[in-house]
Amino acid sequence: MLISVLPEPAAAEPTCRRCHVNGPLPSADYQHDPACRECHLPGGERSSDPPAASPAVSRAAAPVAKTEPIIQQKMVPVPAGPFWMGNNGRGADGPGDEDERPLHQVTVEAFSIDQYETTNAMYDAFVKATGRRPPKHWLNGSYPPGKANHPIIFISWHEAADFCQWAGKRLPTEAEWEKAARSTDKRIFPWGNDFDTTKANTPQHWLALNQKGDTTPVGSFETGKSPYGLYDMAGNVYEWVADWYLPYPGNQFPNRQYGHRLKIVRGGSWYDCLSYGCGLSSPSYNRSRFNPDVRNKGFGFRCARSPQSKQPAAR
Repeated sequence: MLISVLPEPAAAEPTCRRCHVNGPLPSADYQHDPACRECHLPGGERSSDPPAASPAVSRAAAPVAKTEPIIQQKMVPVPAGPFWMGNNGRGADGPGDEDERPLHQVTVEAFSIDQYETTNAMYDAFVKATGRRPPKHWLNGSYPPGKANHPIIFISWHEAADFCQWAGKRLPTEAEWEKAARSTDKRIFPWGNDFDTTKANTPQHWLALNQKGDTTPVGSFETGKSPYGLYDMAGNVYEWVADWYLPYPGNQFPNRQYGHRLKIVRGGSWYDCLSYGCGLSSPSYNRSRFNPDVRNKGFGFRCARSPQSKQPAAR
């Protein structure tokens, strides 16, 4: 299978590889290392460029209700049974990452999973109901105008897990997420085996358009749905899942990052590590790992639920 990808942008400063290849840095380094400032704000939080100064926009003044009907979350059932998880190499796209190996069969119980990534409007309901602090980039506690249906960003793993619990759900396991994304036929992407810049909000999508990237409203890529009808399982935002970063059964590759320290994100995003030379991150078997306290402009989540409230532990 040949994956055609547009030329990658120039690599970032080599010092950035300390975060994206060898694991996260202590928060002190985030605060003081100039090489980290593209992604990190003072205080150790991941961020995009600081928003330009502008007058505060009240929720009442934002024309969301008139121009942007709020998308309501739906849950999609995924049947019990086996599927093939991971891969044994990416063929013409290279050997892939060692942590993706080996291709192995996993059986999951029946579950349901959100059709859409959690949006700003959905998270706003959680903030208002619980009194929780909104994401740092929301001005005066309100999400950016016109982005009600965009996925929530700047959310840590802990905040994602808390939202799902509040909603009567939980974060999906890594195996559940991958089955929901690729079904049982070993496909590489939610839509099939050939990469396509028109089917997901990826860095390659924006390169093809010659535009600056951003999140897009959930459900924007109709032809990029998974076999179960899920949107944005590739691109838009990386999605936190429940699991710690551990090796697959049979994986003997030594990796000092394995253990109960980092949590996994899945699916790639509109803004990912392509510029750091890590390659295509939108295949359904791609694994990335981060400190669960990290927040940035490319991380979001969706929730899952077991039947009859049989919820496995998320922490």
